[in-house]
Amino acid sequence: MAAFDQPSIRQIFNGLSADESEILTQADRFAQNELYPLAQRMDDEEWWPEEAFAKLAEIGYLGVTAPTAYGGAGMDVFTSGLIVQAFSRWNHALALSWIVHENLCLNNILRNANEHLQQKYLPAMCAGKSIGALGLTEPGAGSDALGSMRTTARREGDYYYLNGNKIFITNGPVADVLLVYAKTDKERGTQGISAFIVEKDFPGFAIAQKLTKMGFRGSQTAELVFNECRVPAENLVGEENRGVKVLMSGLDLERAVIAPICLGIAERALQLSVDYAKQRQQFGRPIADFQMVQSMLAEMYVWVESIRLFTYQVLRAASVADEEQGGRGEIHKITAAGVMHASETLNKVLNAAVQIHGGSGYIWESEINRLYRSIKLLEIGAGTTEVRKMIISKELLDA
Repeated sequence: MAAFDQPSIRQIFNGLSADESEILTQADRFAQNELYPLAQRMDDEEWWPEEAFAKLAEIGYLGVTAPTAYGGAGMDVFTSGLIVQAFSRWNHALALSWIVHENLCLNNILRNANEHLQQKYLPAMCAGKSIGALGLTEPGAGSDALGSMRTTARREGDYYYLNGNKIFITNGPVADVLLVYAKTDKERGTQGISAFIVEKDFPGFAIAQKLTKMGFRGSQTAELVFNECRVPAENLVGEENRGVKVLMSGLDLERAVIAPICLGIAERALQLSVDYAKQRQQFGRPIADFQMVQSMLAEMYVWVESIRLFTYQVLRAASVADEEQGGRGEIHKITAAGVMHASETLNKVLNAAVQIHGGSGYIWESEINRLYRSIKLLEIGAGTTEVRKMIISKELLDA
């Protein structure tokens, strides 16, 4: 191998191939040029850039895991993780909306729906003509999303009729297609849940309210209402009363791809802190000269790299896991561990970053403040830190 073909120290350390490094680099360049200029307005106004998904599709960043026959790229979950990592460096709100569309909705349909539903919905989602969302959490059901689920679906002839509410639904106000969970047999409890594809124009579906958030502003979030919402029976995903299988495999993948959002934010926070430490003058010197600031930067670097390595390993495992392995065993444990480590460590990175920035980091309009306000969602979404600990300990004790 010629010298110029040798992988860099960074590639070796990250465990990325040359192709994977190029994917990350290209996604980073695109995000810096196209997504970063949108970030401030999205945060200030809870604004949604309507042209964003069409632009993502034009470049080839929609349908990453979908077959080329549907207009996708035919790549794996690891690739999705690299892309969302890069996007999150520059616009984590849009990155979250992207991963909800790509993974929670599109990839779930791809993995679990029949060919007819795939052909019906995936091409438009890959082309940026339809935005996807996932409808799981309810006003009275958070960590106990399955046991406390009250949304019901009853079948009458060729239709199911859904009744209930979903809340904290990312992409809810802008989604065209939603993967929604409802109880089709209340007597069977969690074993009586089914999954459905719901279109925004189905009779009986409505957006109750758009929610304004502390962080990830601009990533649209809503409460949804289903009032005798009529869904064609053919839009059942998988088998009736077998929705838990769809849900649990999807949650494992969701945790795997949420961790790279933490990584991207952490990388950006470290870079902003290094730059600020070099520029900020106190006592006639840059604060980078002071050992306490150097100590914080060194710790931040170690934390970021620990997130990176753990996240990449979990993504590689998730890329080869199939639907039958979801919701239990090794993949259930390591995806929960990965996002738990990533979010808790990001908390430490962001806390140190604001400390280095001092007063300027406390100002709402500053970029580091925008990053700092993101952390709580990452410790709550896709199962809280406490739920993640329960999953890990249960798998350890049951082994």
